[in-house]
Amino acid sequence: MGNLKNITVIPARARVGNTVKAEDRPKLRVAAYCRVSTDSDEQATSYEAQVEHYTNYIKGNSEWELAGIYADDGITGTNTKKRDEFNRMIEDCMEGKIDMVITKSISRFARNTLDCLKYIRQLKDKNIPVFFEKENINSMDSKGEIMLTIMASLAQQESQSLSQNVKLGFQFRYQQGEVQVNHNRFLGYTKDENRRLVIVPEEAEVVKRIYREYLEGASLLQIARGLEADGILTAANKRKWRPETLKKILQNEKYIGDALLQKTYTVDFLSKKRVVNNGIVPQYYVENSHEPIITREIFMQVQEEMVRRANLQAGKSGKRRIYSSKYALSSIVYCGECGDIYRRVHWNNRGKKSIVWRCVSRLENTGLFCTAST
Repeated sequence: MGNLKNITVIPARARVGNTVKAEDRPKLRVAAYCRVSTDSDEQATSYEAQVEHYTNYIKGNSEWELAGIYADDGITGTNTKKRDEFNRMIEDCMEGKIDMVITKSISRFARNTLDCLKYIRQLKDKNIPVFFEKENINSMDSKGEIMLTIMASLAQQESQSLSQNVKLGFQFRYQQGEVQVNHNRFLGYTKDENRRLVIVPEEAEVVKRIYREYLEGASLLQIARGLEADGILTAANKRKWRPETLKKILQNEKYIGDALLQKTYTVDFLSKKRVVNNGIVPQYYVENSHEPIITREIFMQVQEEMVRRANLQAGKSGKRRIYSSKYALSSIVYCGECGDIYRRVHWNNRGKKSIVWRCVSRLENTGLFCTAST
C-alpha cells in the first residue's frame, strides 16, 4: 500500500467587510447597442434618445466605464449582415474590448431567433453577458437562454406579422393607383409638398435629349460620352454615365406619365432580398398618374428601335450583329444578296488605299453565305 497523501488546508484570511476599495477594483467595460428601423422623424428621435439614455446610464454607474455606443440608424433587425455597428460591436467583444453589453430589448438586438441565440452563445463563451432592459433578462443567468429562445421567437413572429401588414398596405395603395417613387434618383422629376411628382425643367431637357439622340441613331455609349463631355450629371449626381442607366431611362414608362407598380417584390421578410417580378405577384399599371416628359409616340418609337437594334442579324448566317452608329451608314445599309449588314473597311488595291463598304458575311465567311463581289 502506497504512502498516504498529507493534505494541509490553508484557511482564507478572515475579513470584515470588503477590504478592496471600490476605486481600486477594475471597472466593467460596458457597451450599449441601439437601433431603429425607419427614417421617419419620430424614429430618428427614438434613435437619438436611445444613444443619450445609454450614455448617461452607463456613465452613471461608478463601477462601469463606457466601452462605446454602437448604433445602427434606419436598418432592419431581421438580418445582422447589413448592421455594420452591430457587427463591429461583436468584433470588439471577441477582441476583449468589452465586458458587458446592454440593449433595450430582444427585438432591438435581433428579430431573427437563430441570429439572436448564435450571438448570445458566442458572447457567453467569452463570459460576456447581454442585458435586455425591457425583458429584464441577463444572458448569463441559468434560465436566461430558455427565456431568450421564447422571447426571440415571439420577436421574430412580430416582425413577420409587421412585414405582412406593410405588404398589405402597399397592396392596397397599388390598387388605389397610388404611385410611390424614389425621386432622389429619378431624373426629370421631384416631389412637391403633397408628395406628388412634378417636373424639373432642366432635368427634363436632359431626358428629352437622350430620347432624341437615340432616335437619331446614336448608340447608348455615344449618348453617354456626349453627356459627360457637356458636364451633365446623372440623377445620382455622378459625372460618369453608364449605358445601362440610359437604357433604363429609355424603357421607363414613367416618362410618359404612367407607372407600372410592383416591378420587384421581397422574397421573404428575413433576407429582405428583392427580385424582379415575373408574374409571381400582381402588378398594377396606372395611366396618367403624373405629368409626362416624353410623348407616347416618341416612347413607342424608341421601344421599336431598341427591338430593331437587338435583332440585327447576319442574313443567311443567322449570326447576331452588334448595333453600331459610328458612321452615317452603320447598321443601315444591308446586302441585297444575303441580307447581312454592311461594314466600313479600309481597302488596299494595288497599293492604293480607299474606304469601302462591304457585306459583313462576305468578309467573315469568305463567301460561305454570300457571293456578293463588293
